[in-house]
Amino acid sequence: MNRAPAAAKINLALVVGERRRDGLHEVATVLQRIDVCDRIALEPAPRLAVDGFAGDTIVRAALERLADAAAVSPAWRVRIQKEIPVAAGLGGGSADAGAALRLANETLPEPLPTGRLRQLAAGLGADVPFFLEPGPKLAEGAGERLTPLELPQDFWVLLALRHGVDKASTREVYERFDERGGPAGFEGRKRALLDSLAAVRRPRDFAAFPRNDLAEATGAEGLVLELRAAGAFRADVSGAGPAVYGLFHRRASAREAARRVRGGARTWVAPAVW
Repeated sequence: MNRAPAAAKINLALVVGERRRDGLHEVATVLQRIDVCDRIALEPAPRLAVDGFAGDTIVRAALERLADAAAVSPAWRVRIQKEIPVAAGLGGGSADAGAALRLANETLPEPLPTGRLRQLAAGLGADVPFFLEPGPKLAEGAGERLTPLELPQDFWVLLALRHGVDKASTREVYERFDERGGPAGFEGRKRALLDSLAAVRRPRDFAAFPRNDLAEATGAEGLVLELRAAGAFRADVSGAGPAVYGLFHRRASAREAARRVRGGARTWVAPAVW
């Protein structure tokens, strides 16, 4: 049985523009993995079976599409061990799909080339292509245009997820953003992000990134302020929320901040990973 970790992501920045003709929004976002991981195990089997997480749909869809593209039967057994919070803006489902695609592709008599695998991944969700290859990336378009980045990795991440908060659907968050006139000024915000990204030399430089454009629409801004007050040099909402992250230079500082907010939120402290 082949195994792989599926690491969560955070959006170190996210600026959002107009809705496109395909219904997706134009974005520019900086994606970074962190060491909060699901575990994926895969092996050939008589038929397709996905165990361990009853709520899965994306891994099954990924493997069905892979089999169709490779002209083979979808004959794998997959086990998902969940650690990434579900529907929190951390890309757990996309990470699982990316890991499953890589593992299953390796079992094919003629594995699909990287470009074709990326096309399959993009059809599953905007974040899935990011999870096919290591390293932080700038994602543009609807998230499908990826540029590898060399970013400092020597920082610690505190994730916080408010107790009792049910995530609005990603669609609802984007609709709220649109209703508030959020897309206006996208090109200026994107340029500000690209300029600050070019100036990054150390983790503290992430503080110059513009805030997540969706933060207000998620309703999680209060928790962002708490993490800043607890010492984070950058804090923001990840993706469409509701998970919030704070960045710290030292693990001890991140753990102390976690203690300060733990009464109202679930917390995880983890390093950045490549």
